[in-house]
Amino acid sequence: MDKIELLGLVAGILTTLAYLPQVAKTWRTGSADDFSLSTLLMLVAGIALWTIYGVVQDAPSVWIANGITMVLAASILGMKLRRPRPVLD
Repeated sequence: MDKIELLGLVAGILTTLAYLPQVAKTWRTGSADDFSLSTLLMLVAGIALWTIYGVVQDAPSVWIANGITMVLAASILGMKLRRPRPVLD
């Protein structure tokens, strides 16, 4: 593994780990109400595209980190979609 790919792996690990506390809090409280649905949808879609890009470019540092982050973000999105939305008058 070259130094640039190692740099990418370290960056990916740090950005993925930074997302873990938010996921843990969401699961612990059972609420994703603080998240915008449109933001979560765009985030998951964007991360999915980055994952595909990393696979096509044969860049493990891109597809591994984004693949894991996509699972984390999708878990919050799933919680957001499962909870009933309040009815607005």
